[in-house]
Amino acid sequence: MIKHHFNIFVITLLATLLSPLSVFALTKGIADSCYRQGNYQQAISDYKALLQHGVSSDLYYNLGNAYYRSDSLAQAILCYERAYRLSPSDDDVRFNLQFARSKTIDKIAPEADNFFVALYRDVVSFANVDTWASWSIGSVIVALILMLCYLFASPLWLRKVGFFGSAAFLVVFAFSTLFAWQQKYWLHNSHGAIVMSPSISVKTIPEDKSPDAFVIHEGTRVEIIDDGLKGWKQVELGDGREGWIKSGMIEKI
Repeated sequence: MIKHHFNIFVITLLATLLSPLSVFALTKGIADSCYRQGNYQQAISDYKALLQHGVSSDLYYNLGNAYYRSDSLAQAILCYERAYRLSPSDDDVRFNLQFARSKTIDKIAPEADNFFVALYRDVVSFANVDTWASWSIGSVIVALILMLCYLFASPLWLRKVGFFGSAAFLVVFAFSTLFAWQQKYWLHNSHGAIVMSPSISVKTIPEDKSPDAFVIHEGTRVEIIDDGLKGWKQVELGDGREGWIKSGMIEKI
């Protein structure tokens, strides 16, 4: 306990004396060291302290690993989901998320997406929003340079390269901008949540005495479809089943 308070004191002190980048590197090193030494509870505290100064996929991923090592499956899945939302193209995040999901009690087969919808989602998830934005900016710059070649170059072959090249990079610009917008939309309009209680009796209507629709367990992902009623949330599972649960039993991704 004393060591825990000392580490928090050190982090706070460093935050006031050093630059934010230096503090992040140093405190993350402390958290990583605790994790490697098997001091998972201390690593959890340190990673959570870092997240208070800014979120990142790497921090959520490391926090999820620490939670998993501490046998906190629901918390681990929640962190992996948050890491995946920020960096859907990260193979390590996807693997650990799928692995953690395989340890849950509920084995829910999601409804299959339309082929083209699934293909579009896979393409958009190939990179995160920052990568798509970089592609968008880079492609429009190249397109402008090639357009200048088309307008002002003397050799015919160079003008052809400029014309068709600028057209191609404008297409890249359009798609990368669309994908960046889609990633940002998903990021800010996510209604997913993770069951944090060991088990939940999902109700047919938002009343304690209403019949149970079905039972779900910790770590299961649900989608919140109605949160307008105080104390209750209507949720939907991946297989299409719906019901009502108490708000405190889940945590939004």
